[in-house]
Amino acid sequence: MHPDTLPPEQFSSYPGAIHTHWQEAAHAKGFNITGRIRDRYHLALRCRSCGHVHASRIFNLMSAEPQCPACMLQRLERDAESAGLVHLQRDPEHRHYSFYRAACGHEVRRQHEMVKRILAGKVALRCETCHAATEASEARKRGWMLLGPDPEGDPSYRLYAHAAGCGALQRIARANMQTGRFECSCCGQGWAAAHSYLYAMRFTLANGRELVKLGYSRDPESRLLHQLRIDRAMPCEILRTVEMASGHQAIRTEKALHARLRAAHPEAVVDPASYRGQIRVRSEIYDATLTPLILSMLHGIGTQPAAA
Repeated sequence: MHPDTLPPEQFSSYPGAIHTHWQEAAHAKGFNITGRIRDRYHLALRCRSCGHVHASRIFNLMSAEPQCPACMLQRLERDAESAGLVHLQRDPEHRHYSFYRAACGHEVRRQHEMVKRILAGKVALRCETCHAATEASEARKRGWMLLGPDPEGDPSYRLYAHAAGCGALQRIARANMQTGRFECSCCGQGWAAAHSYLYAMRFTLANGRELVKLGYSRDPESRLLHQLRIDRAMPCEILRTVEMASGHQAIRTEKALHARLRAAHPEAVVDPASYRGQIRVRSEIYDATLTPLILSMLHGIGTQPAAA
């Protein structure tokens, strides 16, 4: 227990008068003075709201707004409960912070004002323990092991080890680890030599119009979800993928397909202005009426032995 919030009988009394202007100031600020305590600088203040007695410096009473520790604790507990937390205790090292139990069961330390922002819906609580587990899981899915924060201090990067490969240590942006848009600097292949995919994707614009995109990527799902799609609520899906032996082969085949489509169906090439702000690309988009033709073309390539 903080020495300023001891039970009244545990405060050491101090002889001396209690001046009228002290009582008037205390009354105006929601307290009654119950006695002189400790030394000539302290008073015992009783909160007129809850009856709690705490120690206060005379200077603080006269020049500031004393806060009842019991009322403050009740407010912290109410705020925590409303924000989905359990208030455990105030931080003895910093009066603006407390320790809380999050819904996940882990203990977190947060600023009181931050809890109010969580309560107001302005920010969300992020448990450091759960977040670290999420980052470690992301790395495992890519064949890497999360070792810790970036040794160079960049908050966007982490230090990883290529657990499923050569074991090399590498700084990688967490966003790239999430999307898979990186390669091992020691054993990775460049895009030209690495396996790639031709793909067909369908998009439905806000006005209901359906479009189809033909392209290539080393990771079509990452390309769709993290690069092409701007609005996460926009309906979109991968219709077909065809694995190619290399990025070089994929881009040559893709360019040939686009040339055929533009020559035979120029009316189906969609003006980029119609999907600007919804799909992050400036070409290779066609009206959905070409979907059967594009899928047929990809099917023909997929059945060729040299495709993969």
